[in-house]
Amino acid sequence: MGGDGMKTDVLHGDVTIADCGDSALFAKVAGLDAEDAWRFVHALADALDTVRLPGVHGVVPTYDTLLVEFDSAGTDHDTVRGVLRHEAARIATRSALDSARTTPPRRFVVPVVYGGAYGPDLPDVAAGLGLTESEVVAIHSGSDLTVRCLGAPAGAPMMDGPAFPGPVPRLASPRTRVDPGSVAVAGRQAVISPMPSPGGWPLLGRTPLRVLDLDSDPITAYRPGDTFRFVPITPDQWDEHADTPLAACHG
Repeated sequence: MGGDGMKTDVLHGDVTIADCGDSALFAKVAGLDAEDAWRFVHALADALDTVRLPGVHGVVPTYDTLLVEFDSAGTDHDTVRGVLRHEAARIATRSALDSARTTPPRRFVVPVVYGGAYGPDLPDVAAGLGLTESEVVAIHSGSDLTVRCLGAPAGAPMMDGPAFPGPVPRLASPRTRVDPGSVAVAGRQAVISPMPSPGGWPLLGRTPLRVLDLDSDPITAYRPGDTFRFVPITPDQWDEHADTPLAACHG
């Protein structure tokens, strides 16, 4: 625990920093719109990566929250909190936020076979949204989707969902196995499963691309801020793309 127990600090009315167990803290952003909150926590994550504070071994930004994990033998709550407080205050001004995360986003084009054995939940998703299957596919593949954070398992790209007329409910009974490359939606989010895992998100299709490269560091080619564009292909075109590494477009 921190030197004086579980602490919560509120900075500038926007950022709350609190202990999270005996070896982690989280920072949560409030008072900003969703886009600025996302940019803030990712700028804060970048700042912590740059500081390289001894003992910190995990910095996990999401939509409006940052989790910082550390080894209690190497640092403590108060030390990490102090760095978080300093860096959050530094980027809390509009000018600093506007200049944060200036790395240009990259674009990934992802071929997908929709429906059938590749996307067994497509009919139910369409029925629930009051759309045809073709309309669901057209909306899902009709615009670039922004990667907001990396989730489980193995850095799955958590994206803004497509512009469906409403949220998509999760499955009542999750699957014990979802194949790698499966393209799924839930709520107002979208994702690609990078490796076999259980999952409760409805499956619309699957890509033949290899999403992970376990021999690379990092193992994912994408990062938050990049965009994905899904492109429908037929089952007959699967082998044209099979096991091709996911890579950003050029030009």
